[in-house]
Amino acid sequence: MKNPYSWRYLTIAVLLGLVGVAVLVQIVRIQTDPEIQILIGRSDIAVRYYYPPRGEIYDRYGRLLAGNITVYEVGVSLEEITDPTTIALAAQMYLGQDFNAVMEMLATPPEDVTYLRLADYVSTDQAMQLMKMQEEMSKDPNGNPLAALGFRAHLGRQYPEDELASNLLGFVTQEEYGYFGVEAKYNNLLSGIPVTLLVPTDPRRAVELPEIPPGDSIILTIDRELQASIENILEQALLETGSESGTIIVMDPRTGEILALATTPTLNLNDYGSVEDIFTGETPFNRAISQAYEPGSVFKILTMASALDNGTVQPGTIFLDQGIFNYSGVNIYNWDGGAWGYQDMTGCLGNSLNVCLAWVATEMGNDSFYAYMQRFGIGHPTGIDLAGEVTGRLKLPGDTDWYPIDLATNSFGQGVSVTPIQMVMAASALANEGQMVYPHLLYATVQDGRQHTMSTQVVGNPVSADTARTITEMLAVALETEASRGLVPGYRVAGKTGTAQVPTPYGYDDEQTNASFIGWGPVDDPQFLVYVWLEKPQSSPWGSVVAAPVFRQVVEKLVVLMGIPPDAVRMQLAGH
Repeated sequence: MKNPYSWRYLTIAVLLGLVGVAVLVQIVRIQTDPEIQILIGRSDIAVRYYYPPRGEIYDRYGRLLAGNITVYEVGVSLEEITDPTTIALAAQMYLGQDFNAVMEMLATPPEDVTYLRLADYVSTDQAMQLMKMQEEMSKDPNGNPLAALGFRAHLGRQYPEDELASNLLGFVTQEEYGYFGVEAKYNNLLSGIPVTLLVPTDPRRAVELPEIPPGDSIILTIDRELQASIENILEQALLETGSESGTIIVMDPRTGEILALATTPTLNLNDYGSVEDIFTGETPFNRAISQAYEPGSVFKILTMASALDNGTVQPGTIFLDQGIFNYSGVNIYNWDGGAWGYQDMTGCLGNSLNVCLAWVATEMGNDSFYAYMQRFGIGHPTGIDLAGEVTGRLKLPGDTDWYPIDLATNSFGQGVSVTPIQMVMAASALANEGQMVYPHLLYATVQDGRQHTMSTQVVGNPVSADTARTITEMLAVALETEASRGLVPGYRVAGKTGTAQVPTPYGYDDEQTNASFIGWGPVDDPQFLVYVWLEKPQSSPWGSVVAAPVFRQVVEKLVVLMGIPPDAVRMQLAGH
């Protein structure tokens, strides 16, 4: 039977073919048109890319994080030079150029070149001073020695707060391309569509340019005030603990919106040329998404949640901790080497017992444990809208480097690597009724004066809502029982510390650790999720000592900025 839609397919094919032919004809015309070839061959004519105004970047409340300022290209018309020495002196004084280098450039210009660029991205103040000097010298009856200078105004990227949110934003180079962060991730959106024109090289001879539509502006999910506060808290924590580096992430577990993300080192984005001096060797630009590490005991929340969800254990399940657990011929010990006796599952979490969690994972078995870890997104990128995300590694049965003992050690975060943002996304399922949300920084785009807001994206349901509520309560009770330094007066929170040994090519470093804390709250209505990671602290190796207090400081700040009343006030307002 003849396809009734064949004529439509044929029509579309013919139209596409005609478009292709038209493009080829235009290419041939441009390459063979003698007038165009003559223009391209002239030294005073250049093919120049004119970039539209780059879209601006704002925080969620409309505060500018990245914008544009007017800068200048300064050049000299070689045909009009009367006094190269004065030009070289002016370039040295106002542009910071080397006098001898400018003199040599003016004396031996490239063949057939009539215009030389002395400097670009010159600030308005510098350019105006040079223009003023040029104007004053125009009054000289013997002629203006700076008459050959030309100025072309254009836009350059500016970051009004220098280092603030630098690891999130990234930067734009003089080639108008974004590197790192949202500047790279949304480069095409922000940059718009450049226009290519044949123009005089001397900017004083340039004709009026066509108006170019600007790139889209974007609004980020971060709160500038919270971001600044978190960066200050992290800086102080590094000083007090002697940590090599640190990362703090604050996310709304209901929506996946990143409210703040601080990591080290940072960069003055207006001086991006120093990036290679600051981020040396393999130092990632943003540790939160680009550095995988073994998380240690914070990973236990995923193991316990999985075991609760598939029915392997209940909160009241009793385990006799004798201080040692042998699996596949390998002994596993607790963090303190001690035996903790009879413990329920809340006690196993609160006392962070490796022996107990290893037993829980082996009771689950390979198939169930690793299926849950994959459902939590471990071993896979989150897809966060930042350039440079890495995946970490979850070895699976069947991999050449997987061994049976890995099941036991993975249960407490050893032998598995994650990024901080992966842990945040996984934990969002526990704080959000079992729904795991996509972490993101794009709140909205602004195009032609209209705002287009991004919607929440649920990427999976690793566990049930009942399981999520159960483990949240278990973690809250565990913190309260141990009188954790992560407790926040007036607010009930759930959380877990982590202290992980640092792997080396020869085993684990006995002297260095990664200290962390993950938590969320208020427990009855989680509105924030916070992850703290301090790399190789010197004051104490324990997450409970160095990372938990940082979590408390962060929460004390964000409940004020987010306007979250204390639990008692909220309950009273709700009529409970």
